[in-house]
Amino acid sequence: MICLTDRGRWPVWLLAVVLYPLAAGAAAVNLFFFTLMTQAIGLSVLTPVQSIFGGVVLGVPFAWVAGKWMRGLIDKAEDEV
Repeated sequence: MICLTDRGRWPVWLLAVVLYPLAAGAAAVNLFFFTLMTQAIGLSVLTPVQSIFGGVVLGVPFAWVAGKWMRGLIDKAEDEV
């Protein structure tokens, strides 16, 4: 069973785990398109597989930031009720 906090609130780490697939996918797509744009200044383009591996790595901090942001939104919404 997943351990929630005292008031049944989702902790940041759990929100980050739930948001990780979205964050990793968004990071991979953005990394791929970023390298496509850098091709204009002479840099090489990452392959889609390389971009996916980059998204897997970059997805961890991005998911943590998204989890903290979501926790703040949930706290704000609960305080207004």
